Amino acid sequence: MIPQANKIIGLPLTLITLFNTSLIAQENQILDDVRQVMEDSRVVAAFEYIDAHDEETVNTLITLTEIPAPPFAETERALAFLEMLNSIGVDDSYIDEVGNVIALRKGSAVNPNTMVISGHLDTVFPEGTNVQVQQLGDTLKAPGIADDTRGLAVLLTILRSMNASNIATDNNILFVGTVGEEGLGDLRGVKHLFNDSQLEISSFISVDGTNDNRVTHQGLGSHRYLVTFSGPGGHSWGAFGLINPAHVMSRAVHYFELAADVYTRSGPKTSFNIGTVQGGTSVNSIPANVSMLVDMRSESQDRLIEIDSIFHRSIYRAVDEMNGNRRSGDPLVVDIELIGDRPSGEIDSSELLVQRAMASTTLLGLPPYLGRSSTDSNIPISLGIPSITIGGGGIGVASHSPDEYYINQNGPRGIKRALLILLSQAGLVPLS
Repeated sequence: MIPQANKIIGLPLTLITLFNTSLIAQENQILDDVRQVMEDSRVVAAFEYIDAHDEETVNTLITLTEIPAPPFAETERALAFLEMLNSIGVDDSYIDEVGNVIALRKGSAVNPNTMVISGHLDTVFPEGTNVQVQQLGDTLKAPGIADDTRGLAVLLTILRSMNASNIATDNNILFVGTVGEEGLGDLRGVKHLFNDSQLEISSFISVDGTNDNRVTHQGLGSHRYLVTFSGPGGHSWGAFGLINPAHVMSRAVHYFELAADVYTRSGPKTSFNIGTVQGGTSVNSIPANVSMLVDMRSESQDRLIEIDSIFHRSIYRAVDEMNGNRRSGDPLVVDIELIGDRPSGEIDSSELLVQRAMASTTLLGLPPYLGRSSTDSNIPISLGIPSITIGGGGIGVASHSPDEYYINQNGPRGIKRALLILLSQAGLVPLS
């Protein structure tokens, strides 16, 4: 990890030298610690198991992919995932109130911490999508196969390899399949884990997608709204003069675009988008209702809140102006419904979990790099809980597309990386 320039600008050269020397010493120590884990005979055996059972991993991936898990309908896949966990062997397992699958592998410490490794059960694809896997040589094609059915398959192989190699950890490990990671699911599964369950989670690893050298320790926040403008509606000629919700929405979007465009041209990256517009019945009718879906994102939680304020001001300005100018009839009303709230945040790159993930990546011969994304980790990151998202290995292409496909190129390497990070964080019980 190279120290960020803005952390050392203005320091005397001697202090910069001491800072760098201390940092390098810390990184070397972490690298040595992770190397010791990797060279432990049980972990060597687990790595060999992962290689030897790669075909089983791929078959598991196919089986789970062909179980539909559309938004808000993950139950069938959840039940299958739970059965697979139980068949491998865990100390306890259940499906919680919102549909998360949770399986406990107990730690050996007197007062163990509890950490989570997870993948998400849901895909972005609606009910009725054909999820049968097509095998074309080394390519497996099906919606959702990489994002994130690969993550679920990785969790199962990690558990198999740990049990087969008699690996014991100091801390408890929860193997979790979460619901609601995608789209309007609004991270409802992981929100429940951290906000509403009785679990005390010390650290969190999400396996999402396939990249095997990225370590995501920064959460990309977002606010999403369904905005509905409602008026009396009527004939375009006979009722002319009534307030027109489509006109109000157009003015609101215009005001928002003008102000948001200026705001997003400087500072931490922030975005805005009107994704869909709906409403109306015919070309010669004043619509009674029109609606739009709005997405705003930012690296900074403060800037996310500010662009949200710009959005609200633009809506109410347009509504007030148009209501004041109407010629007849009742005023228009607007409903602004928050349908997605993902907080921004980041875990410092010096955090042990992040450094262990970087060291694990390096020891497996890959150049690690840090990143930001919108994943299940957003929630624990925003709470200051050490959390990262990593990929599960192989190559995934065209995610969120009906043409999504997966190639199992170096697939075992991604599983080994996830296992090494997990064991480095959970703590290996020494051999007696």
